[in-house]
Amino acid sequence: MSKRALIAMSGGVDSSVAACLAAGQGFECAGATMKLFANEDIGVDREKTCCSLEDVEDARAVAYSLGMEYYVFNFTLDFKKQVIGKFISGYQNGATPNPCIDCNRYMKFEKLLSRASELSFDYIVTGHYARIEYDAGQDRHLLKKAADENKDQSYVLYSMTQPQLSRTLLPLGGLCKTEIRQIALRQGFVNAKKRDSQDICFVPGGDYAKFIELASGNVCREGDFVDTGGRVLGRHKGLIHYTIGQRRGLGLAMKTPMYVQSKNTEDNTVTLCTNDKLFSKTLTAADFNWIACEPPGEPLRVKAKIRYSHPGDWAVAWVLPDGKVHIEFDWPQRAIARGQAVVLYDNDIVVGGGTIQ
Repeated sequence: MSKRALIAMSGGVDSSVAACLAAGQGFECAGATMKLFANEDIGVDREKTCCSLEDVEDARAVAYSLGMEYYVFNFTLDFKKQVIGKFISGYQNGATPNPCIDCNRYMKFEKLLSRASELSFDYIVTGHYARIEYDAGQDRHLLKKAADENKDQSYVLYSMTQPQLSRTLLPLGGLCKTEIRQIALRQGFVNAKKRDSQDICFVPGGDYAKFIELASGNVCREGDFVDTGGRVLGRHKGLIHYTIGQRRGLGLAMKTPMYVQSKNTEDNTVTLCTNDKLFSKTLTAADFNWIACEPPGEPLRVKAKIRYSHPGDWAVAWVLPDGKVHIEFDWPQRAIARGQAVVLYDNDIVVGGGTIQ
């Protein structure tokens, strides 16, 4: 009897081709779209997001063209709590959260995998650009970078556990985007030329501050911009409007370019500095998930990424007595932000990752 696979289908071309490839490998497949929010929850009055009716219909059309059953699962309450809620509270508390990581952690690889088990599916399949390989010598499943490093998404998957890795298939890991488009065109998929989504799905237009105020019902208080010596430089619009390293949109006329260095929730200030003061060699991360090994007893030589777009740089990492991980880079890194993830690599293997404190 063939193994059964449930395909996470967003309506985009990547997950559609992942479904096609899984079916071609002999799996008995069904497609599934997760309904993650209602438009009224995110302050828009028409369908224009990744959970839109158009996306559902695109996913359904592809699934049916491949002869698959198709499901829509309503996970709105879980998404509101585990992703939107964490995003809002993170910004309100001065951090810079990454909701895509939480969505993968709590929705795809917890809720969807759980639903797959309830429906007797052996695997879930996603359209992520990354690879999963089993290392028999270590008896561990390894998460690796995609063959196309320009599309690699292993950074946002660092929270995956061994049981989750053992039941997840990533068919796109060895392909590049042009190959994906070609497969979709050959298959005649309705979304073959559909543009990739760039914004956070629940923040239409990318205006995080407006979304947070609408969703929380709280207007963020104005406060003072200060320099590193505490001198007041002007007024800011509210902490949620700023991210570490930001220069544009400060609304100040300064002789020297100034950047956001930190945000203080206690006195509601935003500290600005010159570019040279944005650099730091060390960070500490909590809620750390080790994939390639158990927590090591000795310092590890790794490459560490401090944000999705960061190329990664050489560092030494070691586990502290409380389980947190301290990381020291060879060279100072610009704009390390609390709330972002740091992910450690050994060549193309994800060693593990955690949340920057």
